[in-house]
Amino acid sequence: MSKLKGKVALVTGASKGIGAAIARSLAAEGASVVVNYASSKAGADAIVAEISAAGGKAVAVRGDVSRAADAQAIVNAAIERFGRLDVLVNNSGVYKFSPLEDITEEHFHKHFNVNVLGLLLVTQAAARHLGEGSSIINIGSVVSRITPPGSVVYTGTKAAVDGITGVLSRELGQRKIRVNAINPGMVETEGTRAAGFIGSDFETGTVAQTPLGRIGQPNDIASVAVFLASDDSRWLTGEQLLAGGGLH
Repeated sequence: MSKLKGKVALVTGASKGIGAAIARSLAAEGASVVVNYASSKAGADAIVAEISAAGGKAVAVRGDVSRAADAQAIVNAAIERFGRLDVLVNNSGVYKFSPLEDITEEHFHKHFNVNVLGLLLVTQAAARHLGEGSSIINIGSVVSRITPPGSVVYTGTKAAVDGITGVLSRELGQRKIRVNAINPGMVETEGTRAAGFIGSDFETGTVAQTPLGRIGQPNDIASVAVFLASDDSRWLTGEQLLAGGGLH
């Protein structure tokens, strides 16, 4: 427990999947962690209990990142509980593949509100408290590179995350705040299982195109997040780290 000792991290959408794995891994390296959730209180409480049982510090905070008041409240809770903020992981996201003919305004706005606006609102609120050496980690996706059919809206949101990461690295670099993105490939999570990706022809095709011959696990992404949160990556900003076993 040394790489992040004394640091405070906020992970959005951390009640399950990649976010939960990142929260656990940051805590294991010594960070105090704010576990944000939108609806799964039980999931967030379980992650906090797991971190606490391992000797770490964590608190669950509810909030819809796509609402400005909630985004501010999440960050306020981090400051009130731990007194500072050093690492922000923008992990909250939604996804549903739909072909062009099935796209609706509701589908579009739901994805962009959470995946793009939510990222901006939480970052805006957090940036006021981040100091020199702080790290912002955005969770993108390799879909912005491989552009699979049926993913036009979701891919659009992740392409936006790529661009936003670059812009904010320049804006916040003046304050010595680093901004990078992790772009995972297909990862086995509660979400991908519920969506029917696991065990499907889509998974088979993805594995066939992945040089390392498997889909990812949440901890594969969490270890990259620890690297970006720590001083080990102190000379990296504005980068998109592809974490998909070579899929791109």
